[in-house]
Amino acid sequence: MGTETMAKKEREKKKQKKKQEKQDKKANRKDSNDKGKSLEEMMMYLDENGNLSPTPPDPRKMRAIEADSIQIGVPKREDLPPEETQRTGKVRFFDKTKGYGFIDDAINRDSVFVHQNALTEEIREGDKVSFETERTAKGLSAVNVKRIV
Repeated sequence: MGTETMAKKEREKKKQKKKQEKQDKKANRKDSNDKGKSLEEMMMYLDENGNLSPTPPDPRKMRAIEADSIQIGVPKREDLPPEETQRTGKVRFFDKTKGYGFIDDAINRDSVFVHQNALTEEIREGDKVSFETERTAKGLSAVNVKRIV
């Protein structure tokens, strides 16, 4: 029965120690708290270059911007410059059983995906081809692929 009370006392000491540590941590957090800053200390401004700054911008460097000239979002498709869609290249890889492959663009060496449904005639690895590109969800794909003789 004496050992049981000894274990109980140990548990009680550990509890008290944990409680004290918790209170110490709480007091430490309270002392090092950053709350209570004034509004001026929390303010940030944008300078004339669009960078955040703790000081207000110089009114002499400000310039007027017309609200109509601000464009929000992605530009419409017709606003974009036309892409060069007709390209030439060499078939780097084509798997007839799987129905897809890749063409290396002759000019910029980009690898362009090609699916068998985009072929106008049969192609093999090493063939020189002309093709157009089309944007898809996964990137550029070759369409209207023709072998060059």
